[in-house]
Amino acid sequence: MTAFRERLPGGQSSDRAHPSSVKPTRLIFVGGLHRSGTTLLGRMLADHPDISGFEGTGVLEDEGQHLQSVYAPARHHGGPGRFARRPASHLTEVHESESTVLAQQLLAAWTPHWDTRRDFLVEKSPPNMLMGRYLQSIFPGSALIVILRHPLVVSLSTKKWTRTTSLPNLVDHWFHAHDILRRDASNLRRLHVIRYEDLMAAPAEALQGIRQFLGLRSDLATDRLEPARSNRYVESWNRMEQGSRLERLRRRRIEKLFGDRMQEYGYDIDDLTRLMSWDFREMR
Repeated sequence: MTAFRERLPGGQSSDRAHPSSVKPTRLIFVGGLHRSGTTLLGRMLADHPDISGFEGTGVLEDEGQHLQSVYAPARHHGGPGRFARRPASHLTEVHESESTVLAQQLLAAWTPHWDTRRDFLVEKSPPNMLMGRYLQSIFPGSALIVILRHPLVVSLSTKKWTRTTSLPNLVDHWFHAHDILRRDASNLRRLHVIRYEDLMAAPAEALQGIRQFLGLRSDLATDRLEPARSNRYVESWNRMEQGSRLERLRRRRIEKLFGDRMQEYGYDIDDLTRLMSWDFREMR
């Protein structure tokens, strides 16, 4: 694999273990589309006394994708609402002869920003959802947690970043990305998928699932949760029903194209606050 070269920020700490001493089973990767709650989940994990995350790195959202020079970050594939369409953003297994070198390069970039005295080390970047097989082949035994959020909430909140991309295309991008994840899932040994809405509606249950998946010794804190953060996007979708003729036609098109597919993920296209029964394991 050809290395992607990018200037890296400073701010490294000297009181850290050598990269070669970091066992892959300690690594937790968090992924999901932009605006899905990856930052929230990554920070909740890093708040746990057994886990160290990135903070004050000087890069956007303290994401590991911006701290390394091995693979191209999402912005080089079009950024939010676009990156999953680029075949190059979907990284899969590397040859065994490459994995050791790539692991050393990535850990050399990330380790200075972790407190390696902690049991687990978390790295959060949205494109991790399309890189599970790649990360697993480089770091055998590492864990991947992917967070989903309603396709319409994600698309409506991403629209301000991608003014040239239509709302139907943003919704389609959501399904494109998650369909890749579904196809990859059977090849991932340690994958845990949660919905943002379940985290907000029943945090104790959702976080208990993560705790058991990772083998944490104590509960994850819930003080960062803000259940009302999706409300304005729900209201925006509802207003389209009473809006201009163009808005109503746009909504009808989205309903026709994606209504049935949303139900597969347990989402309702008419009532964005309604959750249906859903189990990612049954979809794989």
